[in-house]
Amino acid sequence: MSAIKESAKQILDALGGKENIASATHCVTRLRLALHDEGKVDKGVLESIDVVKGSFSTNGQFQVVIGQGTVDKVYAELIELAGLAEATKEETKSAAEKNLNPLQRAVKTLADIFIPILPAIVTAGLLMGINNILTAPGIFAEQPVIELYPQWADFASIIHLIANTAFVFLPGLIGWSAVKRFGGNPLLGIVLGLMLVHPDLLNAWGYGEAKEAGEIPYWNLFGLDVAKVGYQGQVLPILIASYVLATIEIALRKRIPDAFQLLIVAPVALLITGFLAFIIIGPITFAIGNGITAMFVGIFDNVPALGGLLYGAIYAPLVITGMHHTFLAVDLQLIGSIGGTFLWPILALSNIAQGSAALAMYFVLKDEKVKGLSMTSAISAYLGITEPAMFGVNLRYRFPFICAIIGSAIGAVWITMNAVMANSIGVGGLPGIFSIEAGKWLVFLVGMVIAIVVPAVLTYLYAKFKKGNF
Repeated sequence: MSAIKESAKQILDALGGKENIASATHCVTRLRLALHDEGKVDKGVLESIDVVKGSFSTNGQFQVVIGQGTVDKVYAELIELAGLAEATKEETKSAAEKNLNPLQRAVKTLADIFIPILPAIVTAGLLMGINNILTAPGIFAEQPVIELYPQWADFASIIHLIANTAFVFLPGLIGWSAVKRFGGNPLLGIVLGLMLVHPDLLNAWGYGEAKEAGEIPYWNLFGLDVAKVGYQGQVLPILIASYVLATIEIALRKRIPDAFQLLIVAPVALLITGFLAFIIIGPITFAIGNGITAMFVGIFDNVPALGGLLYGAIYAPLVITGMHHTFLAVDLQLIGSIGGTFLWPILALSNIAQGSAALAMYFVLKDEKVKGLSMTSAISAYLGITEPAMFGVNLRYRFPFICAIIGSAIGAVWITMNAVMANSIGVGGLPGIFSIEAGKWLVFLVGMVIAIVVPAVLTYLYAKFKKGNF
């Protein structure tokens, strides 16, 4: 029996046997499994297998970290031994949903909507960082680069246009992903999202000023005044409208004969949703979104140290539950409403802190397999991917995870007390500094040093003081 096949057999036994696997797929580095009963998994035996670098459960899926290049071979042997058919990620996700409670299902729905659009948002954030370097004063000199070297001004202008597009047309991105997730036609979701930011509408960013001046335009619909306002940068209006659109579309598809679907389903669904979006959904969700923004802004304006301490401490535990995805919507809402987010910089520090704790474990671990994982996962966390560090190393020994939370919380207090904000969402690790508003780079750099040093020192000292057999 080959070494890979033997490893696959050991993994299958540690997972509770083939009867315990409902569905299995894999990504670049991990086996992703929907299990009937996760209580049957013997994690101690599983993580002692040579090819296994860690394991964790999230969103109803049990995931086994194996590594690039090996995971596909192990997967092929595993499904053969278990008598399973190859499954797509979507099929395994569906099989795993039965393990979720209503709150977890809601969080998973948000994750399914926002994760597909993250590449566009993160790319925009990185490009905004380049634009900051060229246009912000006080980085290389008192004047910005484009004033010192005017020939760079148009170059910076084009970069800003490219970077800003994802945020200007954010409802279009969310509409595509949300309608697709709810089972409707994603192209109609794009149209719905773009409709909410149509240039004929009053731009949402000018709403406050127009309201003060009494210049908000209105439609008169049979005696009903409907504000002719766009929803640029807003998250809730397009989320709710997408659900309504998909629901109407699905209902019509079931009732309209195939020969007439093209002529009736999309036009009727879009027309009804459009009217509802401007008359009911938009105004209500716009008020709710502004209320959420006001709540977070109020906390971080009045008691910034407390806000930073709490969010810095709870972000990593939120990752364990998957609930951190809900705050992506809050970040986007803040960016759309006030031009930046004070929550996302804390996320970046939390990721860095988890990487630093894992890195410290490299110097105290004797187990060569976990020692190697601690180094590679630390690098991954510094670049924004924390799951290998958190689930493969820090949570395994517990105290590194706690030390990382302490470092993250202290760093978060520092940056919130100094009013650090990110202009956009970027890479949630060391490169995250490029998404921070230019005038706060030095302050954020100090926060990063805190998130690197405090967890590393605490983890190392605790391990040496405890003198455990790691």
